[in-house]
Amino acid sequence: MTESKVFIGLGSNLGDRAGKLERARAELGKLGKVVRCSSVYETKPWKVGTQPLYLNQVCQLETELAPLDLMKRLLQAERKLGRKRLYRGEPRLIDIDMLLYGDQVIETSKLKVPHPRMADRAFVLAPLAEIAPGLRHPVLGETVERLLHKAGVSGVERLVEGA
Repeated sequence: MTESKVFIGLGSNLGDRAGKLERARAELGKLGKVVRCSSVYETKPWKVGTQPLYLNQVCQLETELAPLDLMKRLLQAERKLGRKRLYRGEPRLIDIDMLLYGDQVIETSKLKVPHPRMADRAFVLAPLAEIAPGLRHPVLGETVERLLHKAGVSGVERLVEGA
């Protein structure tokens, strides 16, 4: 099987946020080759009530895992790092989202790729634009850089340079 270029979003707003991102990156390394990661960004919670600020990052992964297999392993990694899914918009010890899987468009009950809300979320687009500004959204056809320009960068601050 050939390797696919996948972009994964990481986020945490509870506990040792930076430590959780570090552990999540280590878990990604077990699923393929982590090619590069963006800087770490501190961001305001998106469309939810009062919560602590998030740390967010995007990593590019090359993997031989099929999309559904990868999603299953990402959910296992979240659970291993302490994530319990109780309700939408909840604060998170860790959030690991598959944003893009090559140029594939996937719509199943278990997986939607590209991530259905990524084009509206500066906390995803800013780190993704840092490492892949010319990458085109496979449905919208626009570059990540253009989508970020549309979404704006309010509430997104780069903290730590990427790897």
